[in-house]
Amino acid sequence: MPLTSKSPSFSRRSLLRALGGGAVLGGLAGCGVPAAYVKPGQRAVADMSASDKRLTWANWPLYIDTDDDNPNSRPTLEAFEKRTGISVKYTEEINDNDEFFGKISPALMNHQQTGRDLIVMSDWMCARFVRLGWVQKMDRAQQPNVAKYLDPQLRSPAFDPGRRYTVPWQSGITGIAYNRKKLGREIRHVSELWASDLKGRVTLLSGLDEAFALLMQGNGVDITKWKAADFDKVCDQVEKYVDNGQIRRFTGNDYTKDLVSGDVLACQAYSGDVIQLQADNPDIRFVVPEEGAELWSDSLMIPDRALHKSNAERLVDYYYEPEVAADLAAWVNYVCPVPAAQEILAASKDKDTAALAENPLIFPDAAMRKRLAIARDITSTERVEFAKRWNKIVGL
Repeated sequence: MPLTSKSPSFSRRSLLRALGGGAVLGGLAGCGVPAAYVKPGQRAVADMSASDKRLTWANWPLYIDTDDDNPNSRPTLEAFEKRTGISVKYTEEINDNDEFFGKISPALMNHQQTGRDLIVMSDWMCARFVRLGWVQKMDRAQQPNVAKYLDPQLRSPAFDPGRRYTVPWQSGITGIAYNRKKLGREIRHVSELWASDLKGRVTLLSGLDEAFALLMQGNGVDITKWKAADFDKVCDQVEKYVDNGQIRRFTGNDYTKDLVSGDVLACQAYSGDVIQLQADNPDIRFVVPEEGAELWSDSLMIPDRALHKSNAERLVDYYYEPEVAADLAAWVNYVCPVPAAQEILAASKDKDTAALAENPLIFPDAAMRKRLAIARDITSTERVEFAKRWNKIVGL
C-alpha cells in the first residue's frame, strides 16, 4: 500500500505561508468587505439534483480507495454512481488549505458558484468557512447514516456544534513518532523531545495549526479552551530549543524522510503516515503522549450556491455506511470517523485487513480516546499576530 496523501511530495496539513490565511481575511476587510459574511438566506440556489444527476467533488490526492490494478478506478465511488445513477466528477485539486481557500474565495465572497458541490478541508479551515457563512447547512434527514454512525467524539467541535455544516471525511492524530531501535528507549511524554540524547535529532511541524496543540498539551493545557498566554509560552519554549540546537528543523510532510533515514530520531507526526512507515520499518513507533494529543479531521462541506446540494448530501451519507467506511479505512489508514466499521474489518477473511480493526491509530481504544482532544481553532482576530510570531520562529 503506498504512502497516503500525507506523502513528502505535498502537505495535506497545510504549511502557513507568509502571514497565513488570516492575512487573506485581513485583506478582504481592507478592501471594503469587512466581514465577507454571507447570511443564511443568501447561501442557496435552486437545487438541480432531482433533474441533474451529477455533482463535482474536490478532494486531496490519494485520499480515497483505488483499485490495485487500476489507480484511476475508485471502487467505493463507482459503487455509489452505480447505485444512485449520480455521476461524480472527482478532482484531486486540493494540495494545501490556504492555497485552495485562495482559489475559491473570490467566488464565495462575491456570491458566485465555485463550480464544486463538495469540498474537503482541514477542520481549522472549515472553521473559517463556517464563520464566513460560505457553506450550507446539511439536511440531516437526507443523512441517516451520519446521524447514526458519526463518532461521538467528533460530533460537536466548537466551530460547528452538532456538525450541521461539516462532516468528517477522515480523522487523524498529531502525536510523536520515533525510532525505538536507534533511540534505545521509549517516549511517553512531550517533554522527552527536549532530552539531551535527542539534541539536533528532533523536528517539529512548521504549520502553526499543525504544531501548537501538541506542544500546549505537553504543558498540561486543555486545548479545547487554550488562551493566548498558552500560545506565548509555547513560542518561548520553541525559541529556546531552536537557539540551543535541540530542534533540527521544521518540516512539512518531509519529516518522514528524516525519520526513515535516521537523521531524526523523534518528531511531531501524523498517525496515518506512521502506519504506512511501519509496514517497512517496525522500529518506527507512534505515541499519544500521556499528556494527550490532538484529534483532528478533514471534513466535507457543501459550498454556498452549489447546484447539486441533495446529491452531495447523499454522497456524504453513503460514506457513512459502515461497510463503505470500512473499505475506505482499509485503504487510507487514518482514524475512521465511523466506529461501526471496525466490526466489518474484523470479520474480513483477509488477515491483513482484519488486523487493521485492532490498530488503535485507526480505531482508538477507550484508553487512547481519554488522551485525545479537539483543539479550539485560532480565530481570525488571533491569527495574524500569532502567525507573525510563529512564522518568524520557523523561518517562513
